[in-house]
Amino acid sequence: MHTLNAHCGLDRDARGVARLTICNAGSLNILGSAVIDAVRAGLEQLATDAEIRVLVLAGQSERSMIGGADIKEMATLDQQSAEAFITRLRDLCEAVRAFPAPVIARMPGWCLGGGLEVAAACDIRIAAHDARFGMPEVRVGIPSVIHAALLPRLIGWGRARWLVMTAETIDAPTALAWGLVDAVAPAGALDETVEHTVRSLLQCGPEALRAQKALLRQWEELPLKESVDLSIGAFGRAFLTDEPKRLMQGFIERKR
Repeated sequence: MHTLNAHCGLDRDARGVARLTICNAGSLNILGSAVIDAVRAGLEQLATDAEIRVLVLAGQSERSMIGGADIKEMATLDQQSAEAFITRLRDLCEAVRAFPAPVIARMPGWCLGGGLEVAAACDIRIAAHDARFGMPEVRVGIPSVIHAALLPRLIGWGRARWLVMTAETIDAPTALAWGLVDAVAPAGALDETVEHTVRSLLQCGPEALRAQKALLRQWEELPLKESVDLSIGAFGRAFLTDEPKRLMQGFIERKR
């Protein structure tokens, strides 16, 4: 692993799979301002690399991908500095959402508050069998904000309301049943489960996947008819690459 900056380690392989490891942030990978800015900068740097086909977001410790935002720092804030702090965290979550290639969240252990907001901004969430999830902000006197707004879209209004208003934690099987995570790994098999999804993504056209991710971001925000009509141009632009001809021809030849 080499370092992009003080809080970002990077591993990548010949397939175009990159793993960004959040590091030097304590055993629970807590997001203070310095960590937030560094991880955002690392993501923005990697976003310019067209060779990356899949990004895995991970934490240095097996206790957490991101435990949450730094309560010790937040306890010192006033209105102005609080808005600056949460703006930085919003920008980190947006850097994940805007990353051009698919992003997989590798989620062992605890994922709370700001950590779950970052995870919600990822495309795919894969949890360890004993992972735990929650939105405990109201217990420390603040509302859940920014990319907590993605939660109703993921799990429905009732379950999102329950998470952000009760501050109760849920276990991995519950998170899977709710649709908060996409897969739960058997004990000791988190990396193997992540790798299974990585291989599925690598079987797809890389330009098609990038186009699909961009469409999904637009579909989250646009009315249905606009989403439908907008996607016609994206379909046409796919034929500006060699992927449709090459991959369709391969499909046809396999079927012979």
